[in-house]
Amino acid sequence: MSDTVPKNSRPWLKRLFSLALLCYFILFALLIAAAGLWRGAFAGPRQQPVAFPHTVHAGKLGLACDFCHDGVKQGSNAGAPALSLCLSCHRSIATERPEIKKLLDYERRKEAIRWERLHNLPPFIHFTHQRHIQADLPCTTCHGAVEQMSEVRRVRSLKMGWCVSCHRSRGVSRDCATCHR
Repeated sequence: MSDTVPKNSRPWLKRLFSLALLCYFILFALLIAAAGLWRGAFAGPRQQPVAFPHTVHAGKLGLACDFCHDGVKQGSNAGAPALSLCLSCHRSIATERPEIKKLLDYERRKEAIRWERLHNLPPFIHFTHQRHIQADLPCTTCHGAVEQMSEVRRVRSLKMGWCVSCHRSRGVSRDCATCHR
């Protein structure tokens, strides 16, 4: 008598293995897709609806970041300036320039400018500009020398390791609950 098990005595095992393999590949494909979307969310320069020259406003004119990005004083999102702030100067300054004409066209249509965010963080991260401003941390620490960029781009990874190394070098909290909610 033979000790071998006939090949077709456990068809459920073959189906279970096939199902597990299929689930593994689906999960792998989803993780790859999510990683691609995640990287895309933090990609380099994005086409903005209006080309804003930080080199002029922050550089040549020396406007402080919070002149336009007043949300840094209140919380996590620095925000983009309201159209009314732009037009407080540009109703009468440089009105012949194409980008200023775009601003005036937005006003005429009563439409808000939909700026593309460049510095997104994952939703489970609790970040506040306010703490960093109160600690006298210059905006350039995280955002780079924006006043020298013809097109603003993300220059720091803003990933956990980068943030933790900054916290460590400054002797501030590295407790997980400081940033993770």
